[in-house]
Amino acid sequence: MSVWNPENVTDVAESIGIASLNRDVVEHLARDVEYRMSQVLNEALKFMRHGKRTTLTTQDVSQALRLLDVEPLYGYESTRPLRFGEASIGPGQPLFYVEDEEVDFEKLINAPLPKVPREMSYTAHWLAVEGVQPSIPQNPLTDPRSAELAAKGSSANSTLAAVSGNDNIAVKPLVKHILSKELQLYFERICGAILDESNEEYRSAAFASLRTDTGLHQLIPYFIQFVADKVTHNLKSIFVLTQTMQLLAALLDNQSLFLAPYVPGIVPSILTCLIGKHLGNPALDGATTHFALRDYSASLLSKTARQYGPSSSTLKPRIARSCLKHFLDSHKPFGTHYGAVLGLTMIAGAQGVRTLILPNLKAYDLHLQEGLKDDGGKREQAEFVVQAILRALQTLQEDAVMGTSSSNGYPSGDALRERLVGAVGEVVGGRVFESGREGLIGAVLERDPVV
Repeated sequence: MSVWNPENVTDVAESIGIASLNRDVVEHLARDVEYRMSQVLNEALKFMRHGKRTTLTTQDVSQALRLLDVEPLYGYESTRPLRFGEASIGPGQPLFYVEDEEVDFEKLINAPLPKVPREMSYTAHWLAVEGVQPSIPQNPLTDPRSAELAAKGSSANSTLAAVSGNDNIAVKPLVKHILSKELQLYFERICGAILDESNEEYRSAAFASLRTDTGLHQLIPYFIQFVADKVTHNLKSIFVLTQTMQLLAALLDNQSLFLAPYVPGIVPSILTCLIGKHLGNPALDGATTHFALRDYSASLLSKTARQYGPSSSTLKPRIARSCLKHFLDSHKPFGTHYGAVLGLTMIAGAQGVRTLILPNLKAYDLHLQEGLKDDGGKREQAEFVVQAILRALQTLQEDAVMGTSSSNGYPSGDALRERLVGAVGEVVGGRVFESGREGLIGAVLERDPVV
């Protein structure tokens, strides 16, 4: 005896055109339907339990049908429970149906519109730079296991690791970069040559090779990392800092190298040698030796900005922002202020001097006066800053549009001196007045003419 009603089998047979079925056939089909139904329900219950649920859904039944290689039922994929209604078509013959949800057109029309989906867009990234695959999320790793060995935190960058005291940690790079033995030997010889203080000819040959060799593309990131490491660990050695800056200058002079992707790694090392707080050892190198290094770094920074500024719209503004920040910080030494003035002059030109340096000279004058009154080493360093400011103001002469004589709107004598002191401070204003250069005086006072 089957639990499934045999009359249902007879009804289905009649609906497809089979008028009469043997009673035994009907019984066998009813038992088979019962078995198939229990099989589907058992599989559906497994999906329900694995889903950590206590309510059987139509999705569970559909998954069970797919598992049993049966075509699933369509039209019942709903996250909301179905509501069944009952209708009577005769005595003892109820009919169950799925109730359709009634929709209020007024609410539907007045409902807020859904959010506009995002438009399809494309993003470009470097698949490979000079044959080296950058380790960015968009690029797959050559070895998935290398991600587990990659350093995280401050030790991921050797320069940052040195600052934090973790420079002894061995870092395995994300991207495997195999160099030939010839390139490895060349890199070691070049690095050893430029740091050899006893052999000037050896150093000159190394720099000449860097300027002219056309096969250095794979070594560019290694040289830049070498410079960053040496600058970070040898801030007390003027010789090492100077040699690393000359190495970068040689790479920039090499016309066959494409350094645009590496500029973000080059600029920090140059800025460190330009506006670093303490460079060199005053006891061994002298108190003013670092100013020559700052001059060379400023010219190198200007060259980098000229070559790669057009390809990066944010390069010059970021450099100018860093230099201005250090110039306005009165807690920094005069060496840092000197480098900041040079950097702003080289990067921003006359327009930058007029908008960034000139308006701040009045506030900076008090700090200059304190330095010039000092009997120690500060006086000499403050004098270097004054000379750097005067050279920066000289760049304004080309943009000056007014004269300096009293007939052109400016006074003379003590009145002119007071005017200059009121504009740029006692120290710089006095030096400009004592120079007697009408073009320089007019350029300084041009921003505040007498009407």
